[in-house]
Amino acid sequence: MMTRALIAGCSGLSLTPEESAFYREAGPWGFILFKRNVESPEQVRALCEALRETVGRADAPILIDQEGGRVQRLGPPNWPKYPSGGTYGRIHANDPIVRREITRLGARLIAHDLRAVGITVDCLPVLDVPTPGAHDVIGDRAYGRSPEQVAVLGRAAAEGLLAGSVLPVIKHMPGHGRAGADSHLALPVVDASRAELERHDFAPFRILSDMPLAMTAHVVYTALDPDNPATTSPIVMSEIVRGHLAYDGLVMTDDLSMQALSGSYRERTEKAFAAGCDMALHCNGRMDEMEAVAEGTPMLEGEALRRAEAALRRIGHEAEPFDPVDARARLDAALAMVA
Repeated sequence: MMTRALIAGCSGLSLTPEESAFYREAGPWGFILFKRNVESPEQVRALCEALRETVGRADAPILIDQEGGRVQRLGPPNWPKYPSGGTYGRIHANDPIVRREITRLGARLIAHDLRAVGITVDCLPVLDVPTPGAHDVIGDRAYGRSPEQVAVLGRAAAEGLLAGSVLPVIKHMPGHGRAGADSHLALPVVDASRAELERHDFAPFRILSDMPLAMTAHVVYTALDPDNPATTSPIVMSEIVRGHLAYDGLVMTDDLSMQALSGSYRERTEKAFAAGCDMALHCNGRMDEMEAVAEGTPMLEGEALRRAEAALRRIGHEAEPFDPVDARARLDAALAMVA
């Protein structure tokens, strides 16, 4: 079966016959789960197996947004609560290395939870750096308010996931922290200068440019391309993502169903690939939208295929022994010191 450069969602706790037929025909590279797809560990594990069976690839990536805080798809009572990224940045410690190690530990625990049910990719870490007056869609999801702290703790989280055989996705490239709107609902427009963007917003992504997967920002940067958000901007993709950031990993779009984007779903998809994205992401599981996105999505080949294969080779490469009971006790003790 040929593989399409697509990551798709599904509608419920198990696959419908229509979904199974669509995945078999379309051949997406991977899948993404949301709360609507989650009931119990046994159910999630079975759903992951069913998704992979439709494309005939046991290593087909299955993604989830498991950040902690406001963004946590697996939650109580079957999974523990995790703190937001900002909570790690507020751990009271004389030595900043403590914050780094606890952030890594939290991500390592998340990886343990995900691998147990068959999920192999987490859309974490958030590398956006909020600025005063920005929309709170990022808010406490960010590890701090400085590029330096976001980069240090973001790398710690990414390393924790990799140590648990889960791939991280750095987001939202090249930076959503300054946006004055929630891109789920509207198109944010950022008027900062290129110099300021490179110094502040883009810096964590440049520092973590060795990570295997990245997700775009549906944000317009007027100093770069006043007409297109990063996801569909050839200028941002070539000059910033592949140029200034020197990023050679796989770039997936943020969700193509978000209201920041305009045009039909096929048009959105085609513009993203024309700009230089490697992979289309569609999340809500609506069949009519998925079909349109698939129509605009090419097969996975060339540089995009190379990047996808390189990412998958990192699963398990950095795995290490782990005691989840001890790790959870250490995490809880550290969180008691949040300032």
